[in-house]
Amino acid sequence: MKRLFALVAIGACMLSVTSARAATENWKLKFVQLSDEYFDQVYFPYAPTVGTQVGYHQYDTKLENYSRKAVDAEITALKNFKRRIEAIQPSMDAADFVPRSDREIVLGNIRSQLLTLETIRPWEKNADNYSSTCANAAFVLMERKFAPPDERLRSLIAREKQMPTMLGDARVNLKNPPRIFTEIAIEQLPGIISFFQNDVPLAFADAKDAELKAEFAKSNASVVAGLESYLVWLKSDLLAHSNGDYRIGAQTFSDKLKYDEMVDIPLDRLLQIGWDNLRANQAQFKQVAHELEPDKTPAEVLEELGRNHPAPDQLLNSFRATFTGLMEFIRAHNIVTIPSDVKPIVEETPPFMRATTFASMDTPGPFEKHATEAYFNVTLPDPKMTPAEVEGYMHSFNVGTVISTAVHEAYPGHYVQFLWVPQAQTRVRKILGANTNVEGWAHYTEQMMLDNGYGQPGAGAKDERESKFLRLGQLQDALLRNARFIVGIEMHTGKMSFEEAEEFFQKEGYQSKETAVVETKRGAGDPTYLYYTLGKLEIMKLREDLKKNEGAAFSLQKFHDDFLKQGFPPVKIVREAMLGDNSPTL
Repeated sequence: MKRLFALVAIGACMLSVTSARAATENWKLKFVQLSDEYFDQVYFPYAPTVGTQVGYHQYDTKLENYSRKAVDAEITALKNFKRRIEAIQPSMDAADFVPRSDREIVLGNIRSQLLTLETIRPWEKNADNYSSTCANAAFVLMERKFAPPDERLRSLIAREKQMPTMLGDARVNLKNPPRIFTEIAIEQLPGIISFFQNDVPLAFADAKDAELKAEFAKSNASVVAGLESYLVWLKSDLLAHSNGDYRIGAQTFSDKLKYDEMVDIPLDRLLQIGWDNLRANQAQFKQVAHELEPDKTPAEVLEELGRNHPAPDQLLNSFRATFTGLMEFIRAHNIVTIPSDVKPIVEETPPFMRATTFASMDTPGPFEKHATEAYFNVTLPDPKMTPAEVEGYMHSFNVGTVISTAVHEAYPGHYVQFLWVPQAQTRVRKILGANTNVEGWAHYTEQMMLDNGYGQPGAGAKDERESKFLRLGQLQDALLRNARFIVGIEMHTGKMSFEEAEEFFQKEGYQSKETAVVETKRGAGDPTYLYYTLGKLEIMKLREDLKKNEGAAFSLQKFHDDFLKQGFPPVKIVREAMLGDNSPTL
């Protein structure tokens, strides 16, 4: 009898274990199914240009729909998926960390999108959203030759036919927007109109089908006319009614950080972190400047640094010239594994991005199978600038910041991180990410490379003097990100005006007036652009904590490789994966 009871007990135990294992597998399968449904039914259908960018070409003929009806439908769909995914109870087993954290990533994305549509409401406030979306929707079809010209042209025509409706929706939706948003749209529209008049037809000059080309001529002319009319309306009508507030407020700012970056640090403490890092970088700048020019003030040394820049027509070549040396240094000093020898293509920034960015990296999507080129975009001075304005603008591309920017955008920054994306474990990790990871990584590498010897004489610099200029360039870029950190919080919580923010970038961030204007414009529409410094500091703390744990066994290359193989989720998730605990990110 005892034996029978024992067998029954063992059987019950095995049944319990089997049931628990089945329950674990069930929630994971259910989540994967739901996350796939979310991407295929909401995420990409409401952002088809993003679909094209990631390599899902079934979305190539679709265009974003910003009508109020479509916005309301997206909100309803988002709430439905939020409820269904929240209802899934994940296992807390260590082995289930990846799907459990993927669930949090997807929920964060849904919550952030709901916050954007319901509270921040760019569809109601930002005129540039409409015209720049038109430009980007065309650009992603022409930039990469993932299909024959006729096929991509056919998709472009389908998108162009929907653009006049989008511009019509803008006139219905835009209600008392912030003046700065309308001014940015007005500033960018001439370039966007020229883009459709000149660049788009040129990109499809190789198309063969005569009927298709004739149809394109009509659809493209309609888009140009629509954009020209939109510009007139913005100037003659909307600008006078643009008295709204660009500030999102403290609560929305905190919510956005929590949903996008998994950062829930109180804003007053965040602000103190930003100030502490700003002061530390200013102190180091002053020290290096004094070593370089003992008889000059830091401001005078900064001016000298600014004047040390390439000619505007040589700027793109200056960036191209950095790649080989950076790659050789990275490999020789075991900084990080570079998975490919293919270099990014350096080109001028597309017109719809020029008002708010100096340089950027445009990489192919994780599911792009045919056109895998990556583009390093650089914004050249506007032809309408005066010679004095061009000189002020080029100060942002001095000998130090050219190197710092090349590190940030390419080696070992954004481009190298992109090369690691195929190793991300899940579809979620390939599609969704956090700016504190992406921009934090790129910004972190600027300092890390110099700290590990790049920029010394014979390794990126001609002599000791140029080496110090490179460090000053890195610090100037760090101070730019410090200023973004503080300005973003202070502007959007109502403690700093637009004009005060411009002054802050110049006085505390060590930037030119021209840079300060661009950066303040960006901050009005990109509130949480503190993510550069925030992510950098999170990564540096993770590295130091791992060093303490591993001691002499710590390897910088292994740390970097292990970081990049996670994909680009919030640093909080990467930290738990690498350290195995939930210790604070800062």
